[in-house]
Amino acid sequence: MDLTIAAIVPGINPESLRWPLTLAYIGLLGLIALYGVHRYWLVYLYAKHRRCNTRPARRFSQLPRITVQLPMFNEGLIGQRVIDAVCNLDYPAEQLEIQVLDDSTDYSAGIAKERVAHWSNHGLDIHYMHRRDRTGYKAGALNAGLDQATGQLISIFDADFLPPPNFLRRVVHYFTDGRVGMVQARWSHLNRQDSLLTRGQAIFLDGHFVVEHTARNRSGAWINFNGTAGIWRRSAIESAGGWQHDTLTEDVDLSYRAQLKGWNFVFLPWLTCPAELPPEINAFKSQQHRWTKGSIQTAIKLLPLLIRSEVSWRVKVEAFFHLTSPLVYLYITLLALLFYPAVFVNLQVVGDGTWLGVLVGMGLFGVGSVSAVVFYLASQRAQGRGVWSTLAQVPLLMAIGIGIALNNAVACLEALLGHESPFVRTPKYNRIATSDEGRQPAAGDIEPDPNPGSGVHGWSAIQIVPIPSLRRSISVLELAMGLYMLECVRLSIQVKPTLVSLPFLCLFAFGYFYIGCTSLWAHLKACLSHRQLSTPQAL
Repeated sequence: MDLTIAAIVPGINPESLRWPLTLAYIGLLGLIALYGVHRYWLVYLYAKHRRCNTRPARRFSQLPRITVQLPMFNEGLIGQRVIDAVCNLDYPAEQLEIQVLDDSTDYSAGIAKERVAHWSNHGLDIHYMHRRDRTGYKAGALNAGLDQATGQLISIFDADFLPPPNFLRRVVHYFTDGRVGMVQARWSHLNRQDSLLTRGQAIFLDGHFVVEHTARNRSGAWINFNGTAGIWRRSAIESAGGWQHDTLTEDVDLSYRAQLKGWNFVFLPWLTCPAELPPEINAFKSQQHRWTKGSIQTAIKLLPLLIRSEVSWRVKVEAFFHLTSPLVYLYITLLALLFYPAVFVNLQVVGDGTWLGVLVGMGLFGVGSVSAVVFYLASQRAQGRGVWSTLAQVPLLMAIGIGIALNNAVACLEALLGHESPFVRTPKYNRIATSDEGRQPAAGDIEPDPNPGSGVHGWSAIQIVPIPSLRRSISVLELAMGLYMLECVRLSIQVKPTLVSLPFLCLFAFGYFYIGCTSLWAHLKACLSHRQLSTPQAL
């Protein structure tokens, strides 16, 4: 069987395509490997600085006034849960103000108003603020609240978070250092053990918080506020220009503007605030789209200013990798698309382009993929989880990362092309579990999972929340990519030098099919659920 491109597409000279395709293919592998090397660097920095504990400069003799802001939009009962949790914070009532910033357009507003009235009657300084005009979305709500806030410090919690009662007391004393502008706690996960999807998300976020945030913060690089579970100094927000909504990640945007103004940030890996992970694939994809697109938008907006600033080159390099890292999803998608034509034109990296060329390519890809294994393994070991149990989940992690790549590549392209889209809130499901709850460890420790096998299992009963802005066409394209990768598997079996890539091709195919199939199934369940709710019941 003739497997040359000339035999399949008559009139095409493979020699004219060989070197352009080779350079594009190896260039993409090189970019992926570059970000992989940076991930090794983060693991090194984490290992080097993990015991460099950050302690308050001193302790307040009189605690400062704190305003807690709770931005909400159609949160239902989950809004009641976070209001009750915040109203039970162990902090002097005379020094605590609570703002419920509710932009809801459904019954959620009534629930929130009732809880605010309840706690107000119990003597708390709590206010309900409702905007009919959602200009700026979350950033707009936070700005509106800030205009009326009375606190020197501003603490923010999204609706799906459950701050522990001692949260404010454990964080507030870091602000005795007048240079500290923000303190961020680590996220833990209420529903970590509920499904393959939530377990994968938990490990992804653990890598970000446990390794990445710790490495950057303790080595002198910059970190970002994660939108929730942290406290800001009000003057830091105001001096940086306030909350702005020209990107989808208003938290990252403000973080970099504040640090450009000279404010220092502190990350506390030992203090956790539990939250709900998106239990449904389309909620996860919507969240990933927003985070990915917002990060690239922030890079476009602030990297030129940062590069021209007088901060150290190490901060600039780290900021570049931090803000542009989502581009790896675009590189992975392009790499997958290039595999089929690249094999047909006989990739010519060295020599005649056979075995050695393929091995060079696989080596570069291995640098990127193995770095992810080391990165996430370090985050799990820091929490007391076993090496083998973590390694057993690596194929799942890689499959989810590859499968979500197309969704996130579209987000990157939208940001690069200047396509605007609204801030889409991640649906909440009000699920309670105990897999990450337990003692708060001593300063300097990374909190272990006290009961890694616990948690609520089975999500068949959840009511899927439709996300109108999430395009079904992306799910169809994901399935098409899965079929395309299966054809690449077939081709790899026939072209002997490419057999070494077979495991990766199978992983690519599985990842696209997993994300695409589960996403379409969730779309279907949401449509059926909506149809049942909108159909009048027979008497």
